[in-house]
Amino acid sequence: MNKATRSLLALAVAGALAVGTASADIPNNTIKLGVLSDFSGLYKDLGGDGSVVAAKLAVQDSGIEKKGIKVEIIQADHQNKPDVGSAIARRWYDSEGVDAIVDVPTSSVALAVAQVTKDKNKVFLASGPGSSDLTGKSCSPNTIHWTYDTWMLANGTGTAITKHGGNTWFFITADYAFGHALQHDTTAAVEKAGGKVLGSVNVPISTQDFSSYLLQAQSSKAKVIGLANAGGDTINSIKQAGEFGIVKGGQQLAGLLVFITDIHSLGLQTAQGLTLTTTFYWDMNAQTRAFAKRFAPLDKGIHPTMVHAGVYAAVLDYLKAVEALHDVKDGVKIVDEMKKMPTDDPLFGKGSIRVDGRVLHPAYLMQVKTPAESKYPWDYLKLVATIPADEAFRPLKDDGCSLVK
Repeated sequence: MNKATRSLLALAVAGALAVGTASADIPNNTIKLGVLSDFSGLYKDLGGDGSVVAAKLAVQDSGIEKKGIKVEIIQADHQNKPDVGSAIARRWYDSEGVDAIVDVPTSSVALAVAQVTKDKNKVFLASGPGSSDLTGKSCSPNTIHWTYDTWMLANGTGTAITKHGGNTWFFITADYAFGHALQHDTTAAVEKAGGKVLGSVNVPISTQDFSSYLLQAQSSKAKVIGLANAGGDTINSIKQAGEFGIVKGGQQLAGLLVFITDIHSLGLQTAQGLTLTTTFYWDMNAQTRAFAKRFAPLDKGIHPTMVHAGVYAAVLDYLKAVEALHDVKDGVKIVDEMKKMPTDDPLFGKGSIRVDGRVLHPAYLMQVKTPAESKYPWDYLKLVATIPADEAFRPLKDDGCSLVK
């Protein structure tokens, strides 16, 4: 065997070993992502099909498939039920080879999925849920929490309204983990700003008739009625508050979690003047507009919500970590790699991921435009103030997360 032949043989052996290693760390050179969302209930427009679209666009933009690694995306409807969500997660991890779960609106479902993900040492990229417990007392080394949380919403909208005269509050609260966390965090923000909470009422998820709850809020004489709910519940409560003449009677509605899809459903005539906090708006800059132009035709004309933006950014960042490690097996290892790398994507810009799994990026206090101010379709929001990344989310010292040393 001459020298040239030996060299070629050595290269062939090295290549075979490399392929073998890749196959061991990324079986069949395929990454499998599961979009677990609400595809049929009150959060289907803010997550649902749009979250699948966002994940697919992230895969496309990552360029990972051009490097020989296939990304397969599957989806399932958790029906806003923790037992259903956790059962799907367990089946996906145990039997269907899913490496990471993405989205999961509904905090009670997300908390259950986070536990299953930890038990199986996989990765949970949370964009849909809001409970700040995901990076607090229920934090996990396998979870990254993107987009928003109840502390951010409370300290954005709650603080701003209280400081501008809305110093007495009554809460209409969705009766599950998200609603309770949002009321708790907003109460703390209101009281810190010098306000007072006069009362609250818990409302079952997907309630159609809010009349009795709105009457309680109206009779409280609170200046502000805080809506600690989301999606269809927010839409129904705001519509019915209009029918009761609550705003005309001098009380202010505070939508503590309002998505652009909610405003679209309500119409500007009803939603105008609402103050809200968000981390993404499709019309912020050239990059967000370019994303929306690609996204909307793929999701029935719906423009992307911050949940959709979070899914896109999370998947993009996850794929960078997997590519760097060439590993999908060890969830903790992948999440640790994500925490080491700065985040940088066209929708949120530059940011970072803390030890508790909280992704840091700016938040924005916005106001819904009047019909006269809106110049084109989905032109719904105007910027009131930018909340810097280091102020938008709860300080680590107040977290209560076991990962924080």
